[in-house]
Amino acid sequence: MSTPVLTAVAWPYANGPRHIGHVSGFGVPSDVFSRYQRMAGNRVLMVSGTDEHGTPITVQADKENSTPQLTADKYTRQIGTDLQGLGLSYDLFTRTTTGNHAEVTQQIFLALHRNGYVVPKTTRGAISPSTGRTLPDRYVEGTCPICGYDGARGDQCDNCGNQLDAAELINPKSRINGETPKFVETEHYFLDLPAFTKTLGDWLGTKTDWRPNVLNFTKNLIDDMRPRPITRDLDWGVKIPLDGWRDQPLKRFYVWFDAVIGYFSASVEWARRSGNPDAWQEWWNNADARSYYFMGKDNITFHAQIWPALLFGHNGEGDSVLPGGGVGKYGKLHLPDEIVSSEFLTMSGSKFSTSRGRVIYVEDFLRDFGPDTLRYFISVAGPETQDTDFTWDEFVRRTNFELANEWGNLVNRSISMAHKNVGAIPRPEAPTAADEELKALSRKAFDTAGAHLARSRFKLAAAEAMKVVTAANKYLSDQEPWKLKDDPTRRDTVLHTALQVVSDANTLLTPFLPHSAQKVHEALGGTGVWAAQPELKEVDDLDIDGRVNPILTGDYASEQAKWESKPIEVGTPLQKPSPLFTKLDPALGETGPEWAPIIKE
Repeated sequence: MSTPVLTAVAWPYANGPRHIGHVSGFGVPSDVFSRYQRMAGNRVLMVSGTDEHGTPITVQADKENSTPQLTADKYTRQIGTDLQGLGLSYDLFTRTTTGNHAEVTQQIFLALHRNGYVVPKTTRGAISPSTGRTLPDRYVEGTCPICGYDGARGDQCDNCGNQLDAAELINPKSRINGETPKFVETEHYFLDLPAFTKTLGDWLGTKTDWRPNVLNFTKNLIDDMRPRPITRDLDWGVKIPLDGWRDQPLKRFYVWFDAVIGYFSASVEWARRSGNPDAWQEWWNNADARSYYFMGKDNITFHAQIWPALLFGHNGEGDSVLPGGGVGKYGKLHLPDEIVSSEFLTMSGSKFSTSRGRVIYVEDFLRDFGPDTLRYFISVAGPETQDTDFTWDEFVRRTNFELANEWGNLVNRSISMAHKNVGAIPRPEAPTAADEELKALSRKAFDTAGAHLARSRFKLAAAEAMKVVTAANKYLSDQEPWKLKDDPTRRDTVLHTALQVVSDANTLLTPFLPHSAQKVHEALGGTGVWAAQPELKEVDDLDIDGRVNPILTGDYASEQAKWESKPIEVGTPLQKPSPLFTKLDPALGETGPEWAPIIKE
């Protein structure tokens, strides 16, 4: 039975180009998952966009002597180009500066307000003495007063997981310029997280099958929940839709609040653009739908605690609801079914860092090595459950020995021999036990690899596909069809068996390698779109006259790829194939490319 599957992908800040550490967490895993779900027959809605509000954008705009809007426009287009180049099959990749997003954010807030889950509170806010601007909590760092970790942020400590207030930090400093912030009194709205203690605790208690890193982190979320600010003193963001607040020039929603609502607002925008404005309800008001959220581990709090609290609050399902409260404008919204959080992809044991020169930009990588080699590396050697170092040596090894020697060689020699001897897919006759055993192995892999992909176990799924590739290469070496010129019947049966398994393996690898999968489909005589790719389009904003926004979208319903073994058609003409992957110079593993050289300390 077809299931509505929401793939909700973390929103990257539009303050610079993406590096491979970014896409290893939110990008490639979510696309592998979505492509599999579509192939399995489920109705997928994959949404995200650029996170464009808040201090990160204003800081970058200042650096470039530009405005926040122009800065967001610049990097939104660059990020869209990077993600399109990787083949990330978004149904809608949008942005948080749309009129649609502002309206949805305000409606969610109003539902929380009516239900008594947001309250005004006077607090001490951090101000930059040199500029007079507000410093959001995430831009204040110091020593954690609970565990003593040096490097805790003003909103939480990544070491112990506790929620913090910037004014509580020991020796607080601005992340922007290193100065000691000044703390002044200001009024803001707070999300009353303690009012969800039992509701969230009971809900999280049912999530026993999440990834261990997520489960371990969420255990600490309920013990010390405190009200969390959802507005800031800033002139760049979504306005607060209440009398006395909406016209204040320096009162906006905190960026984290409107960003997590983006998953829902993007779904609403997609529906409006589809011609059926209510189409989002299939994924958000449907108890049978399933939703999966993809991100790096530094975002677990917002998706396992805060976003569920916002949804509960909108639905009128917290620990207490004010009289007259109830379900908000959008009906009962579906909560996350799984938080699929990856660890960090590192370089030399440290996080990728533009400022420290430890960075490999997606744009550079795609230009020199193409998308599928990066997608494969992230899938089989990425930070799925633990921090993982990216090394050029390992990238070269995986590309040369697994993609070029194993998979590429199998495709090339199988199709080349069939083309040379028959010119088409040959007819099998009298298959032997060895032939049937190999085909049975490849058919069985669909169940095994599919079960892994459904649970976002990408390394195991890819290994299952490569197991079939390895078995097929061994089969050809054992059967030696190049020595069967005097027995064309047996030769053709061997070649047909090999081509059938090549077709199966190509299907198994399609979620990981969609670009090369299209090439293999065509090399086997197929026509049309096997694995659809996203398009980058310029569209008018639905609610703001004169605004044009870049979006990623695509027609994935018409692609031919299905998660099944499809019999190849005897007699289909074959042409001499081109190499599927180019082997890399082993020296690259020692030096790195010119634009990301290996620096030996």
